[in-house]
Formats: sequence, C-alpha cells, structure tokens
Amino acid sequence: MPVTAREAAYLAIEAFRRRNARPDMVLANLKDVEQRDRALANNIVNGVLQQRMLLDYYISRFSGRSADKLTPEVLDILRLSAYQIIFLDRVPARAAVSEGVELTKRRAPRAAGLVNAVLRKFSEGTLPEIEADSREEYLAVKYSHPVWLVRALTALYGGDTCERILEAGNTQPPVTAQVNTLKCDAKELAEKLRNEGVETESCPYLEDALYLKKTGPVEELQAFRDGLFYVQDPAARFATMVSGAKAGGRVLDLCAAPGGKSFAAAIAMKNEGVIRSFDIHEKKATLIKKGAERLGISVISAKAGDAGKLDPELCGWADTVIADVPCSGFGVIRKKPEIRYKDEKELERLPEIQLRILNNAGRYVRPGGTLLYSTCTILPRENEEVVGRFLEENGEFIPESFTLPEPFGEFPGMGTILPHTGHTDGFFICLMRKKI
Repeated sequence: MPVTAREAAYLAIEAFRRRNARPDMVLANLKDVEQRDRALANNIVNGVLQQRMLLDYYISRFSGRSADKLTPEVLDILRLSAYQIIFLDRVPARAAVSEGVELTKRRAPRAAGLVNAVLRKFSEGTLPEIEADSREEYLAVKYSHPVWLVRALTALYGGDTCERILEAGNTQPPVTAQVNTLKCDAKELAEKLRNEGVETESCPYLEDALYLKKTGPVEELQAFRDGLFYVQDPAARFATMVSGAKAGGRVLDLCAAPGGKSFAAAIAMKNEGVIRSFDIHEKKATLIKKGAERLGISVISAKAGDAGKLDPELCGWADTVIADVPCSGFGVIRKKPEIRYKDEKELERLPEIQLRILNNAGRYVRPGGTLLYSTCTILPRENEEVVGRFLEENGEFIPESFTLPEPFGEFPGMGTILPHTGHTDGFFICLMRKKI
C-alpha cells in the first residue's frame, strides 16, 4: 500500500523526535512513496521543523493547554496539519483537517476529536497574536529560534540585525550550481539545463555560478551526471577563492566532505597540482572520490583521516591548508532547520575541537603558505575567539586581508558573512599566512 505524503512526513518527524534521525534520510529511505508525495512530504517536514515553536504557540492557544502537555504523537500530527493550513496555499484547509484526523485515527485514535476541533480553529483563518514578556521571547516564537540564540544574536548584532538574521533563517535557499569550468562555461551549462526543463539565473557575485529553479532531484539531471557542475553555496565558494590555491600547488583539505571546497580548489587550479582531501568517515571520503571522478578531476586523492591528529609526513608539505571545521552550523539553518534545536550545552566543547584541528592544520603549512579557517556558523566563540587563541599560540602566522565581491567587500584577515547580507549561508572566513 502506498505511503501518503502526510504519513511519510509524520514518520520523518517522529524519527527526528525519538532518535534525532536526519529527516531527509528517513524520507529518502521510505519505500512506496510516489515522487509527488515525496516532494510534499519533504516540504511539510522542513516546514514543521522551521516553524515548530510558532506552531506550538498556536496549538497551545487553540487547544487550551500547553503543547508539551499533549502526547508526542498528537502534537506531531497537529504540527504537520497546522503547517499545511497556515503556510501551503496549494493544500486546501479541509484536506489538511481531514488527513490530520485520519492520521490520528491510525496513530492515536482516542485523540481524533481533539485534533479535529483544533484543526478546525486553524482552518477558520484567524491566528492569535503572539504575546511575550520580552522582545527576544517574541522573536523566538515568531521565527522559531531558541530564546538563548536570539539573545546571543541580539547582544552580538543588535535587535534589528538579529531579526533580519532570523528571518533569513526561515527563507527557502536557492540551489546554487557551481560551473565546472574544466568542461564548460556558465552560458553552456545554462543552455544544457534549459534543455532539461531547468530554469537558471546568474549569481550576481559569482561569474561561474547559477541559481537553479524547478530542478527536481539534482542528481537525476544529465548535466549533473556529466560533471558539468556541483552544488555549493556561494559563501563556501568564497572560502576557496581566497585560500590561495593555485595551479601546480599542493593543497590539503582536512575536513573535506562533501567535497565542495576540494572541487572548487581543483577547478581554480585548472586540475594541475595535488589536492589531498580527508574526512574522518571512510564512506564520505569515498563520496569525494566519486564526485571528483564525475567532474573529471584527477588531482584529488581522498581518504579517511582525523583532522585533529598529526600526520608527521604532511608537516610543512602544503602550500595551502583548508580547515572548514565541524561547528554548530547556525549559519545554515535555512537549509537544515533541525539545527536550531541543538542543545546549547552540547555545543560548549566545539571550540576546543576546532582549536585542536586548527593547531594541527598549522603544522602542515610550508613557510610562506596559507591557512584557511572557516565555519558555517556566526557565533564568535567558534570563530574569532578560536582564531585569536590560535594566533596567540602560533606567532609564525599572521592574518592576511582579502576582498570578496560586493556587497560583501574587504575583510581585514577574517570576518563573518551574515545570511541576510547577500542571501547566502552565514559563514566565517579567516585567511592566515605563515611567515617565511
């Protein structure tokens, strides 16, 4: 029996709640889901995770009880049904109510009446105003970000900028194709994609990048299979652009998966030189190898390796070392909405891990070479503070200024790209050079 879109969405949301499973992987592994239903399920899941705190606020108001007092199964069903009613124009409210009640009858039959009553209030179209004790708490509910993060961002950037960051975190990110200029140019790629029914738009600040629309699964496009492009956000591409990777050079990419920075470096190097890419997981290293083969790149060798452990054979070997380290990921919330629910306490150990990797990375840089440190977060404790400690302990490195295309401008050795500035991921980049 085919699995409906709502059933698939429920299973993914339940798996995330129960065992912190990646919702996209749960959906990908579900059988008997038609492609159209799979797309709707993905939309619902991402939407529920993106708007969960706001949905819970409305559910609490309409049910007359705190959302956390409802059973998890009922709350999940109310969330996914309410999301459809509020945010999906193409889903009739009556269909969302009916499907929600039917799903409840299968999952929590005693609550069918409650679910029906609450969802009918949603379908009436008038939502209650958000009431909160502070502006931070109001923004946390409105944009479904944890209060601690809203307070941190407000303290760092001010209330207005904080709200713009939160708003950007709830936008739909474009799919950005980075052109493999070893095989074609942007004009040729756009034409090939157009022949496959894909709409493209030029990226305003990257000559060899296209925004894709109406793609469906990118992996199924012939242009992708032919290695004409890879997918990477412009902010991540900027890191490689300023890293100093040049044709004929030797590059180490220490936390390389899924491979975008290694691919960008290889293309910038015109597939001349040596790139050694590492990831702690063998499976991910294998994916990098396959990606390089698809793109026709021969200078990349990828294998499993721990970026925090010293490999004596690599000391002083590299012209350029790229260390895009594990981080909290708060710059990519729009792509991975579940990130916002990370436990703050679990993130406290990240700076020590990052510093250990950075210290190790520094040992691999030859005199006169460059060290690129980057993260996809916007919190200074994982960015400027880590770099500051590294520079204190490693006086042979000095920050080196770099310039990014407008509207980003010049950076004095390091800086954070905020996600609302140019509709990119939030990203931190620091470029350092080792003294001769």
